[in-house]
Amino acid sequence: MSNKRFKKIAFVSGDTPEARATVKTLRDRYEDVPLNEADVLVALGGDGIMLQTLHSTISRPIPIYGMNFGSIGFLMNEYHDGDLIERLEQAEENIIHPLKLEAYNGQDEHWCALAINEVSLFRRSHQAAKLKISVDGRTRISELICDGVMVATPAGSTAYNLSAHGPILPVGAQLLALTPISPFRPRRWRGALLSNRATVEVEILEHEKRPVNTVADHREFEDVRKVIISEQSDISLRLLFDEGHALDERIINEQFNYS
Repeated sequence: MSNKRFKKIAFVSGDTPEARATVKTLRDRYEDVPLNEADVLVALGGDGIMLQTLHSTISRPIPIYGMNFGSIGFLMNEYHDGDLIERLEQAEENIIHPLKLEAYNGQDEHWCALAINEVSLFRRSHQAAKLKISVDGRTRISELICDGVMVATPAGSTAYNLSAHGPILPVGAQLLALTPISPFRPRRWRGALLSNRATVEVEILEHEKRPVNTVADHREFEDVRKVIISEQSDISLRLLFDEGHALDERIINEQFNYS
């Protein structure tokens, strides 16, 4: 492997019996090394394990090649292990940037988190949320009555964002999707496309009467009063895909999927 692009491989898997058994086989077959010594990380599982792996390697963004043992596997490659080294060497790399969430509650407590797919806000009671939305310091909607709202990255635009009827974004578009969740007023507002340099601030109106939670991928914060969302452009996460099936191609294909 001396002339290979990736000389040292680390493996990680999800919790299913199939994934655990397969990762053991791969570790026996190839020269498995600790993550801190690896040139590339191979993750076996579904999109959930890929998101967990991306979050766990943010401090050391190593190329990650996923093989699907889940249901959808949008961020994964098909599983077959016979030519793993060749597939890694020929893989195409996509760079994605996470979102940064800053959240404040009524006691002015402050939290920060990163999101690879989206930052979402949603009501936590029977009453609709009332939100004020500003972009780059300018109020764009003074009162949005809804179940919630989200800001999605291109990589996350085919996940929760798409389920909420948000737009699919090409991975290199340098855009963010601002998408409402079940909007009531304004009735005709269906969201917005924003520059990836934009900063979105959402203020929760009547936050004590109409409590709202916010979620950055899998991290949730309760009873927030205000959230600020922006792209963390100085963090570059590296995803590897089989030749001809890179993330940008998958996102284009998703726009022509009628099923």
